[in-house]
Amino acid sequence: MTLEESIHALRTGRVSSTELTRAYLEQITSLEPEIHAFISLTPELALQQAQEADRRWSDWRKAPSQPPPLLLGLPLVVKDVLCVADVPCTCGSRILENFRPPYHATAVQRLLDAGMVLLGKTNTDEFAMGSSTENSAYGVTHNPWDVQRVPGGSSGGSAAAVSAHMAPLALGTDTGGSVRQPAAYCGVTGIKPTYGRVSRYGLVAFGSSLDVVGVFGREARDVARALVLISGQDPRDATSSALPPPQVDFDHSPTQALHGLKVGIPEEYFSAGLQPEVRQAVEQAISQLQDLGAQLQTVHLPHTSYALPVYYLIAPAEASANLARYDGVRFGQRAESETIAELFFRTRGRYFGAEVKRRIMLGTYALSAGYYQAYYGQAQKVRTLIREDFARAFTALDILAAPVTPTTAFPIGEHADDPLAMYMEDALTLPANLAGIPALAFPVGFDAKGLPIGMQIMASHFNEPLLFRVAHAYQQVTDWHTRLPAILSRG
Repeated sequence: MTLEESIHALRTGRVSSTELTRAYLEQITSLEPEIHAFISLTPELALQQAQEADRRWSDWRKAPSQPPPLLLGLPLVVKDVLCVADVPCTCGSRILENFRPPYHATAVQRLLDAGMVLLGKTNTDEFAMGSSTENSAYGVTHNPWDVQRVPGGSSGGSAAAVSAHMAPLALGTDTGGSVRQPAAYCGVTGIKPTYGRVSRYGLVAFGSSLDVVGVFGREARDVARALVLISGQDPRDATSSALPPPQVDFDHSPTQALHGLKVGIPEEYFSAGLQPEVRQAVEQAISQLQDLGAQLQTVHLPHTSYALPVYYLIAPAEASANLARYDGVRFGQRAESETIAELFFRTRGRYFGAEVKRRIMLGTYALSAGYYQAYYGQAQKVRTLIREDFARAFTALDILAAPVTPTTAFPIGEHADDPLAMYMEDALTLPANLAGIPALAFPVGFDAKGLPIGMQIMASHFNEPLLFRVAHAYQQVTDWHTRLPAILSRG
């Protein structure tokens, strides 16, 4: 069933939350050996939560008054960088292998308060540092469309779980594209909200000025349902916005939704390195928006080419500071040693993976005495220029439309020995993070190998409702988001 069908079935009593939860757990049992989307599963907790949801639905049907939360009884999976009380939170790293947080992340808490059912924690690149979910200390996640290819990263486990119908909704995080890129690779819909829209409390920090909690679903309407619930100010996160949760309206017809909409096409996102099939699919999707009443206009974002080097100075610098706490003293793994210095050296050397070490060293160098202004300080200045590019564009335009990734999903191991090639996979998603604007990725076609192609649309700060309106209009007249990986139809 689609999410909307599941909501209706639960509301009418045609299906119970317990039955729905068992069905998803069976799907996980069937496909997890091939996909490896999860680090930990919580079947007992899920069934307890489902039974409580069924009780609440039953009480409401006996005495209808104010309707229960819309997502009551629906299953959910959570990227393993978000804290869930008494459930392991490894961040894909051996250094946190036995860590069980004593509290819920705010985003998780709000969904559990709405009655959602937690199936488990999904795989991630270690500390969310990666573009393929190959950097996890707990194994590689495989793309449901082709298990020999990556699902994207770092939220690859969440994207793969939704793509393989292991869950209808998933939480992920996006620091440089980690929701949008796997959404594109796995043929699902994913939102990177405005920085500050969703509380980061309980999210294990990678880059504190870049990290956002996002949502995966099969279509824009699904994603919007969850984002509305997790949005809003949180006194435990000083960077969370005081604005109320977004008000999303799906009652417009496609032509009503897009009539007169001004869509910018940034030339810098359609460079020579773009896979021809990606370019063609995205251009056709943009033409579809025009057919529905949108007005197209080419736009220049002149500092786009600097986003990659700027990001890989700022993000590692913030990671260097954030990961300094993993020293074997307060929590996490601890290597045997005789001195404090030896404890730090052995613990961090033994339990951090290669990519995390690489980024810590990059960031520490960029912050070191004599280099701070030349690298980190300069990167922050260029970040301001990138933000101003977007601000100017949105004075004349409503949204920007562009590819999510230069290529479709690449084979597992293809970039294993070439970090720069891996970093290039994020070239088209990084600018939105540096500017803090919202961006939504959704499927717009397939390449000759049958791999999904994604398009992203970007809007001004806190304008997520417009993104959902546009994507929903597109998905009403196309069926890319309804296509199923072959792994779901075998036998």
